[in-house]
Amino acid sequence: MRKKPFHLAASAALLVTLSACGSSHTADTSASPAATAAATAAASSAAPAAATGPKTKLTYWTNDRGASDHIKAEIAKYNAENKDNIEVEVTIMADNYEQSLDVAFASNQAPDIIKTSGSNFAPFIKKGYLEPLDTYMTPEFKNRFKNLIIDDGNRVDNKIYSLPNYGITWRLIYNVDLFQKAGITAPPKTINEMVETAKKLTVAGKDIGAYGFAGNFKNNGGFGRSASPIVALSTGILDGFNFKTGKFDFASQIPMLEALRKMKQDGSMIPGFELLDIDPLRAQFAEGKIGMYINHASEPGVYKNQFPAKIKWSAAPLPTVDGTINGASPFSNATVWLTMSAKSANKAKAWKFIETMYGPEVLKTYQEDSVGISAVPDVLAVAKKPGFANMDLFLPNKYDALFPVVPAVTPEGKNLGDEALRYILEGGDVNKITTDLSARYNTALDKARQTGTTKNQPMPDFDAKNLQGSLVK
Repeated sequence: MRKKPFHLAASAALLVTLSACGSSHTADTSASPAATAAATAAASSAAPAAATGPKTKLTYWTNDRGASDHIKAEIAKYNAENKDNIEVEVTIMADNYEQSLDVAFASNQAPDIIKTSGSNFAPFIKKGYLEPLDTYMTPEFKNRFKNLIIDDGNRVDNKIYSLPNYGITWRLIYNVDLFQKAGITAPPKTINEMVETAKKLTVAGKDIGAYGFAGNFKNNGGFGRSASPIVALSTGILDGFNFKTGKFDFASQIPMLEALRKMKQDGSMIPGFELLDIDPLRAQFAEGKIGMYINHASEPGVYKNQFPAKIKWSAAPLPTVDGTINGASPFSNATVWLTMSAKSANKAKAWKFIETMYGPEVLKTYQEDSVGISAVPDVLAVAKKPGFANMDLFLPNKYDALFPVVPAVTPEGKNLGDEALRYILEGGDVNKITTDLSARYNTALDKARQTGTTKNQPMPDFDAKNLQGSLVK
């Protein structure tokens, strides 16, 4: 029986497929060592005539829906201008991205280029989906990313599988109109000031049903968004993990747990926050019903296109626990972007495409079009100011930095998000709660190290203050 081809076009998960029509697919299984890549790049710079004959068709899968218009434009431009007789077909998926890739690899119909993220990068490597890029990169190309190569972030077992493009900085988002109504002239600098500011905003907003603070605590997201960046900036401990000792220490989270609990007790948190997802929160903020919340660099685009803001809003650097900065603010989701499929029959051509996409002229458009904040220093240096209002407030400052990767573990019992939400709603012995969390997470970490799931080890010389200035001085 003839094998039925794998199709996603009929799936609800598929949003967009873009390619030129009528091209054929030619195999190219040769490797592309750095010397060959350098020679090819030099030849290309001489602007030769476009290659003739059948085109090599490459498939590129991504779940980056927020950048779909941008991606389609870049691929159309590449297809029209590349001199290598390459045609790229991009598939932008909405749901079931990882599951669809599993099916594609199982049926030998995997794409040539795959967009990856921090959450699926390690699983993709473990499954054998990704091709190391080391032999394809020239020294000059690799040097552009020399301060952005992170073990378990984009390098595993001393092999580089991906490189960053853009990421997100974290800021305090605030309702300027409500601040003015409450007579508050500046955003808070400490978490105690944040608690007091939330109380004043709630009093000032009573007549319009506005509240001082919100977090999207549905699906355990709110505590991480609200607390983790503040604690990292204050102490250098990210997501409860102390890189110096190589252990989880959730005592670091106590000040933020207590601050959020206090805002709940004061009536400053918007009712139903425990069931609130990020988009409903944004909708409420756009209507003027929320005074402050903590989120990232996606917000300018959201309030221009998705939920046009009916208020004047702004963003400020995060407050810290006590007004001092002993760490850095995490530049998140910025370690990986494009990868090459280990099953690609056209690896040399796939690298040509990846190399072009990682060029400064392409990467800078992601920031200029407000898709995200560039992680690459030579791009940050030349990119024009983003076009969206307030996007400049999210550009990296000297305190925004790439952290090492926090080991992913699954503790027995309730996780940090569950325990944090329960404490905020009900109270309890916060020291006992965080001690228990630390013990359970560290037990899971020990098991992960024993089984090789993580290679993370203590970093005795780690000091998060040394990360400051790694993106901009």
